[in-house]
Amino acid sequence: MNTIALAKRYTDCVNEVYAQSAKSAVLETDSALSREGGGANEIVIPSLSLDGLGDYSRNSGYVHGNVKLTWSTVRYNYERGRMFEVDAMDNEESQNVAFGRLAGEFMRTRAVPELDAFRFARIINTEDIGLEMETLSTGDAAIASIRKAINALDAAEVPDTERILFISPAVKALIDDMDTTKSRAVMDGFEQVVTVPAGRFYASVTLNDGTSAGEEGGGFEGEGAVNYLIVHRPAVLCFTKHLVSKVIPPESNPDSDAYRYGFRSYGLCTVLSGREAGIYCSLAE
Repeated sequence: MNTIALAKRYTDCVNEVYAQSAKSAVLETDSALSREGGGANEIVIPSLSLDGLGDYSRNSGYVHGNVKLTWSTVRYNYERGRMFEVDAMDNEESQNVAFGRLAGEFMRTRAVPELDAFRFARIINTEDIGLEMETLSTGDAAIASIRKAINALDAAEVPDTERILFISPAVKALIDDMDTTKSRAVMDGFEQVVTVPAGRFYASVTLNDGTSAGEEGGGFEGEGAVNYLIVHRPAVLCFTKHLVSKVIPPESNPDSDAYRYGFRSYGLCTVLSGREAGIYCSLAE
């Protein structure tokens, strides 16, 4: 009973941290919008194609139109995990601090930042999105750039609802220091404004495999600072299919007298085909 309670406590804690700390959590998609594909590592998503209007005839009535439902295949693109081990005596002599803080610290400093970094870089590296390389050194420059991005989305007829602005702390500070009606009007046009730490906001990300030479520590490496990223939420498919956090106590560990904590995450993040206009990114020069 104690083992079950311990495992549940850690799992509940991890799920809470995962959802609350991830800056990209706002992009999580309802998986009901998709269905399993032909392979175990893929899903298919629906797309509707409709005929346009035709002339109405007072003799024969309506022109018949066609409705075409197609399914496109998307492969899962994120599968990561790690197992930790803490000796039972090390844990006891640290008054349960060694193992007790492991899960929360791992999620806060490793798992969540990597998830965010992967998702943002994946979205930014999509072809045909709006993309600008620029230096934003003043609040006026930042607001002008965001206004230009909004105009681009408007011109592409992207709905003005469900637009999320992810922005670096430095650029957000420039805008906050303005405290003008103009800046507030621009920022208030977004459903949400999410400040993303620079350490997880990159133009490109490399995931270390945890086993190759020089990559034993796992984690990720990022390149290219991001000023801001605008995402029309329906333009992305982003969800976690499988999230496992498990605790193995010493009495259930056949290999050593130690606690084990394992974590695994499996999911995807992609921009839906035909909705690239709903994404706009400003990269720092």
